[in-house]
Amino acid sequence: MCRFALVRSELQQKPEKILKEFSEMTKKSRALDGDWQGDGWGISWCEDEEWKAYKSLKPLWEDRKVFATFPKTNMFLIHARSASFPKDKNNIEYNQPYVYKNFSFVFNGLLKGVHLSVPGRIGAEKIWGILKKYLNQFSPEEALQKTADLLIKNTQQVNALNIGLSDGKKLYSFCYYTMHPEYYNLQISKNEGSTIVCSEKIGGNNFEDLAVEKVVQI
Repeated sequence: MCRFALVRSELQQKPEKILKEFSEMTKKSRALDGDWQGDGWGISWCEDEEWKAYKSLKPLWEDRKVFATFPKTNMFLIHARSASFPKDKNNIEYNQPYVYKNFSFVFNGLLKGVHLSVPGRIGAEKIWGILKKYLNQFSPEEALQKTADLLIKNTQQVNALNIGLSDGKKLYSFCYYTMHPEYYNLQISKNEGSTIVCSEKIGGNNFEDLAVEKVVQI
């Protein structure tokens, strides 16, 4: 399953250090079925109140030479992709983070039997489409909660549903799972003016389980 990280800091910092730590985690991490996160990656960062993004089809840990090129920022999102189906590999348009207006979005999870007719070629695009619609009508917190509620209500089996969102000023996350909390639960670390929400613990930071089944604003 995909892995992601959300980072917000009081002072601007280069993403390089956290990218290295995140890449080391993703290289070692394996989904419950043994799958990896080597189907490309992406990063979005806030620069001059606009979102910039970089995406690659390389496994994250094989693209380390670009880590030092990203500028200082106080908000960035990272996503390492695990394609669900062979036909969906090697398409950089599918790589997250996705950006829309002043928002950036990441997702990971496993949903089976979704009974919704939503535009999109893959699950992440469909979820992003739902969220974008709500973001045009509600606050980020409300939009994210409504998206999660709609998906849970209309899905036969939700193993996990984790969403990260930023409006360039704050981070928002939603974590939900029905099994294997040791793998699906998001982690949060607050340390020296910096907050990290991540799929797994990284670096030497002190992490704890993130609150489940509600939107968390950071």
